[in-house]
Amino acid sequence: MHKLSSTRRALTLLPVLASLLAYTCPVSAQNLDITRPEVQRFITAMSSRNDMAAESLATTLGAAVPQKSILELMARPAERTMTWSEYRARFLTEERIAAGLALWQQQDAVLARISTDTGVPPEYLLAITGVETFYGRIMGRQRVLDALATLAFDYPPRSEYFTRELEQYLLLAREEKIDPAVPMGSYAGAMGAPQFMPTSLRRFAVDGDGDGRRDLWNDWSDVFASIANYFTAHGWEPGRPVMAESTQESVRDDPAAAKLALDDTVASLRERGYVFETTLDPAARAMAVPAPLPTAMAWRIGFRNFYVITRYNRSALYGMAVHDLAQALREGRRAQEAPPG
Repeated sequence: MHKLSSTRRALTLLPVLASLLAYTCPVSAQNLDITRPEVQRFITAMSSRNDMAAESLATTLGAAVPQKSILELMARPAERTMTWSEYRARFLTEERIAAGLALWQQQDAVLARISTDTGVPPEYLLAITGVETFYGRIMGRQRVLDALATLAFDYPPRSEYFTRELEQYLLLAREEKIDPAVPMGSYAGAMGAPQFMPTSLRRFAVDGDGDGRRDLWNDWSDVFASIANYFTAHGWEPGRPVMAESTQESVRDDPAAAKLALDDTVASLRERGYVFETTLDPAARAMAVPAPLPTAMAWRIGFRNFYVITRYNRSALYGMAVHDLAQALREGRRAQEAPPG
């Protein structure tokens, strides 16, 4: 079995409970007011849909502590506040590349097996964890219950989405027989080395080594197999490219490139003035992706596999960062494997 840490062993899908108990609520923190109408509606609806006792749900939610800091973070995510150059520099560091190459060496057999089985190259499996959690080093410091309750009941712009995620999380806790007040994750409620939201965790997490558990905190076989499963479920095309550089300077502004959608084809983008190389058929779906540099406008062409990466995180900056980190890891791996001299 391949582990993230030899000192931690997961008993279930969720992380080692003892390591999570380090979380301490602020002394001045106030628990969620379960008498609020929206909380009462959630309890009633969830109890009815899922055969869960309303009293038990009320007790669980009453243990949640809304966090103002989470709302502040939601108001300024990096994808909205950073330029592409700044965002790329954050993830394409020598330290992050070196750490990824070290993990590749450590988990070479696991990565090779999963890549062969699924068609997802190992560098992209690594790059997701590299961007998400620095290869499992930074998996979040918020209680998942606090994060999801805060966003479900105190963040109106996405209340509907996070209410669904809160429900999925509580179902997950029941299925795995763990205390929902214990697991830790990101300020948005994402969990484990690949930072799956509860819905994705329940749907796409897999047992990568056949030990009967799906552990996204401690078992690299499960982590990489789950990421590959997510990619394949969203349409990853084995052996096909992810992105291409567009070298022309004539396209300065393109309103059609404002959304992450495969609304164009290789042929239609070339007709609009984009110049790029690809072996894909002219009818292959594609999109123009703005990648502005400090002193010039630049464009990239994203293909279906790039679109798949952005299903993980709906951000062109994120997708490009994962792609560029993957390419840096692939280049570093080739250098390691090159014969001396």
